[in-house]
Amino acid sequence: MRHFWQGEWVDDDSVAHRLDTLEDRTQQVVTGPRLSPLVVLAAAEQLVLDDHRGALAAWGLDELEIEETLEALRHALSRPELERKLKRELGNLDPARMVRYDFRTPTYEAWVPLGLLTHVTAGNAPAAGVLSAVEGLLSGNLNVIKVASDDSGFTAEVLAALAAHDHTGQIAARLIVLHFSSSRTDWMTRVLGAADAVAVWGGEEAINGVTELTRPGARVIDWGPKLSFAYLTRDSWSDVDTLHALAADVCALEQQACSSPQVIYLDTEEPAQVFAFAERFAAVLELTGPLTREPSQAEWAEITNTVVVAQLEEHLGLTKVHTGDRWRVLADVRPALRTSPLYRTVWVKPLPRKQITSVLRPMRRYLQTVGLAADRPDVATLARSFVSVGVQRITTPGSMLGGYSGEPHDGVYALQRYSNRVSVQLDDRFAFDAALDDLAESRQLPVPAVPVTPKSDFETLQDRPADVYFRSGGSSGAPKLSAYTWADWDEQMWVGAEALLATGLDPRHDRIMNLFFNGHMYASFVSFFSALERMNAVQFPMGGEWGQLEAIAQAIVDNRVDTLLTAPSFVQRLFAEHGDLLKEYGGIRKIFYAGEHFGAQAIARLRDEFGVETIRSAAYATVDAGPVGYQCQASSGKVHHLFTGLHTLEILDPSSDRPVSAGEPGRLVFTTHTRRGQRLERYEIGDLGRWITGDCPCGRRTPRFELLGRTGDVFRAAAQTLNYRRFLTILEDEYSYAGALQIELNESSTGEELVVRLECGRAPEPAASHVTLLSRYAEVAEAVEQDELLSVRVENVPLSDFLRTKSSGKLIAVVDHRSSRSV
Repeated sequence: MRHFWQGEWVDDDSVAHRLDTLEDRTQQVVTGPRLSPLVVLAAAEQLVLDDHRGALAAWGLDELEIEETLEALRHALSRPELERKLKRELGNLDPARMVRYDFRTPTYEAWVPLGLLTHVTAGNAPAAGVLSAVEGLLSGNLNVIKVASDDSGFTAEVLAALAAHDHTGQIAARLIVLHFSSSRTDWMTRVLGAADAVAVWGGEEAINGVTELTRPGARVIDWGPKLSFAYLTRDSWSDVDTLHALAADVCALEQQACSSPQVIYLDTEEPAQVFAFAERFAAVLELTGPLTREPSQAEWAEITNTVVVAQLEEHLGLTKVHTGDRWRVLADVRPALRTSPLYRTVWVKPLPRKQITSVLRPMRRYLQTVGLAADRPDVATLARSFVSVGVQRITTPGSMLGGYSGEPHDGVYALQRYSNRVSVQLDDRFAFDAALDDLAESRQLPVPAVPVTPKSDFETLQDRPADVYFRSGGSSGAPKLSAYTWADWDEQMWVGAEALLATGLDPRHDRIMNLFFNGHMYASFVSFFSALERMNAVQFPMGGEWGQLEAIAQAIVDNRVDTLLTAPSFVQRLFAEHGDLLKEYGGIRKIFYAGEHFGAQAIARLRDEFGVETIRSAAYATVDAGPVGYQCQASSGKVHHLFTGLHTLEILDPSSDRPVSAGEPGRLVFTTHTRRGQRLERYEIGDLGRWITGDCPCGRRTPRFELLGRTGDVFRAAAQTLNYRRFLTILEDEYSYAGALQIELNESSTGEELVVRLECGRAPEPAASHVTLLSRYAEVAEAVEQDELLSVRVENVPLSDFLRTKSSGKLIAVVDHRSSRSV
């Protein structure tokens, strides 16, 4: 017999030697790197279930049953369904991450694996072993799947294929599939004795047998037998549509599902009404099609015995039996709930609503689904009665075997039963730590094997419906729409809140004014509004408006605002025009910025002249990719930590798609693992950067990188490759220049013209700047003086004359008016 053991196919002898190592293997898994559910989702997306049809046929399933089983698995293992399951049952897509549930307190919670989770499957549910194992993987456990003796190898085949699609090896390390009979008690004892939890399918006898072998304290998760029934009130039991819908529930899967109706209850005490309904319903069943599967000899014997006994009881006035070639309706005046022998065999019984509790409560551990047909007020009343006696699921006739995404199973969420909820409560040393894991591990999720997508192809990446759209600022080209689902947005705003906390924003004390630009489908204002909302921070959502600087300054003073969220150019102009008022107030302690470069000299001026204590990047974020990185309080300049839960970052050579060496500059290429509105896989975001090596003083171990400007900051002029940032750095170093800078490229009769615009009143004389640039920037001097292909002009202009994007108001670094642009 073949078994699948942590990536290997092994025989009985090998398993016999390995069973005693289960405890050691469990310790290796639970103390090693945790498995991100996103790895499981990515592997499941690549499964080709049709490859395993042969194993299902060998199990004894016919073509219809094979297709039903595969279709159920395709649906359950699809990425949308697995994402929905994770979010519904465990709250988010990385539930084992130790994060705050309240940004105001350093208390952290997470869902963590139980350890060794053993699954004991049943032979009548081919998909159960795969689905339960995937749930065990999503919750991070080491999974031992003991399949039924009549399993044809399907479970092991599918799980081995799933593991093969994970190149990290983490899935394989958490899967052991064993194929042996439960009568082999030595193996059962060793498998169950090592388990921290056991999930078991089957009847009472199977569950009791497993429980006896499970060690004390281990969690027994029984998915045992359940009973379902329909309940019809007087105004619905004569409705033809209701009867046909109920007949469909009876015939679907030949009552093999736990949610199949085995009894039809009527809200009556009158035997005559029970008998009359049974006759009407029998006529409806007569219209149904042929059986989709035939009962076995033993099953036919049970059906025959049940019918014969009911026929004998007709003489006592207790029953009335109706039979056809494919169905049986057994009317019984006694209300007690009882099982049916299935295969379109259904009981019809009276159950007046006043007796619901007394009749059903003793059976509460077996109750699952009720197909309820009643008028609207009765539905509300009866639904409450049924759930009070143990019913776990209520629906309408015709929908009993259906369901919805994220629905609880047997009254619980499986992933919660396969996990523990843990908490860590700490002190103010962790006041600005959103997640403990960032202090403990450094990891990036693997990237898919796809080519790099250039930024120019961004609009081609949306191949599915989205819910909310934002427009890019246009600072690196024509504005584009970026598509998000609400799930995308919610996840990214939590990450945005984590960024603000890490960078030093304190939601307990800070009074924050949001001065980013709003409207025009632009994202910055609403992004930070939403992030602050999740932090429960005090916020004044003023918004940035160039024509309202005086009103904004006064609102800061009147409302005792001490923290600003803003764009660098906007806040510099605010202080330039209303510095006296703000200096007299003296209450602005923190400025968090985004969207533009904030020069070192400009930062120093705000600190020295106005007493601002903290000026730091609020986040590195883009409209197309969302929040990408964050600055800790030990970071400066353009250095950021990567949000590894959302993104994997590659830094690739500027001229090829190979990784750069540590510390070398390159193109930033992101894979966003949780995005639904648009799939960003190896997406070139348009920025340049380099890895920062070594440990960060903040203690976080997430990867760090430094932004080196946009790829658009690098431009060709007069056969030279020039960089906007170099112009800015030269003027900052030479003159402590802290104003705006814009480069304009024009064509002239003798070649090309490069215009350097500086801010009037803050820049040196144009002639001095011109000399400095030519003397400090060798490539510019070569183009001007040797090649005579370029002329350079410096002009000082008011800040209001600088060209900006219409939607965001951000400064456009390089404005190219040439008809034919060099590359």
